[in-house]
Amino acid sequence: MMEEPIGPRARRGEALLVVTKEDLDLYAVAELEERIETLQAEIARARAQIDRKQAGRSAADALFNFGGG
Repeated sequence: MMEEPIGPRARRGEALLVVTKEDLDLYAVAELEERIETLQAEIARARAQIDRKQAGRSAADALFNFGGG
């Protein structure tokens, strides 16, 4: 059995750069609206991750700074 070669791994955030450079003239209005909904969902997902990370950081700070600094 032959294994397929593995292509180069995309760098972090590269997909976002590709999306921001797409020619939007090629899309219909409905497709643009769907794209906006998808991007808004991704923004919400990113904000939720920020909230989780900040909460974790706050919990760690509270645990390790219980002496008051």
